[in-house]
Amino acid sequence: MKLEILNPHGFCAGVKSALEKARRLAISGERIYCLHEIVHNEIVVAELKNRGFVFVEDLSEVPEGATVLFSAHGVSPAVRREAQARGLKIEDATCPFVARVHKAAADFHADGLQVVVIGKPSHAEVKGIMGEAPDAIVISTLEDADRLTFPDGDFRKVGVVSQTTMNADDVAEIVARLSNRFEIESIAEVCNATKERQDVVKAFDGDALLVLGSANSSNTRRLSEVARCRSFRAGSIDEIKAIDFSGVDRLGITSGASTPESFFQSALEFLRSCYGDQL
Repeated sequence: MKLEILNPHGFCAGVKSALEKARRLAISGERIYCLHEIVHNEIVVAELKNRGFVFVEDLSEVPEGATVLFSAHGVSPAVRREAQARGLKIEDATCPFVARVHKAAADFHADGLQVVVIGKPSHAEVKGIMGEAPDAIVISTLEDADRLTFPDGDFRKVGVVSQTTMNADDVAEIVARLSNRFEIESIAEVCNATKERQDVVKAFDGDALLVLGSANSSNTRRLSEVARCRSFRAGSIDEIKAIDFSGVDRLGITSGASTPESFFQSALEFLRSCYGDQL
């Protein structure tokens, strides 16, 4: 089996920046509380836990006066106000591209537009964006776009934003569909790192693709979904061992934007040991 590395892969700039901030904070020796996983990767989370980080899902779990780190996915204005009101020391690792989406949603709302967020309602990034506009509506599919109505029945002008780790093609199609029904203003697009990685995956014409990353990582799952060939996902060597590569002569290998390069290299070494060095 021939192994082919797809570039770029691994950490995007936003993830690198978030982890650099976290590691700098760890040097102080102070116990740091992180609201949600800083990025969706269990290897990264385990590393920070070993450095003394405590991961929580609600600010109520953070002691008064402690330091809280907001994850790369961002938080709502209400969460920021609550942290300030409780006297918590705030450190912010929000991805700059996510922050841009927050600002656009807030600006659209301030201008009287109906805010529509293209994304997954349960995702931490979407929950944070929703906090910028109390009446925002989340849609995920073309069918959602076709069914979209507003509570008061008024087809107002619509401001459209997107979760940054969606399928870029899906986002473009949904925006086009909304444009057929409403007057819209849109900055809805995935981040540059997400689109670049998706484009490379879509161009790969081998027999199968292995995407290295966690099951709860949105950008990792999207890479598997946009592949033109069979695709597998694995977040550990044990998960790679469980994959049946029979019939695969040419295997592409990439990784999600929150997957450490150390795991990528470990996975390559394992595959080489099984199939030979044919990179």
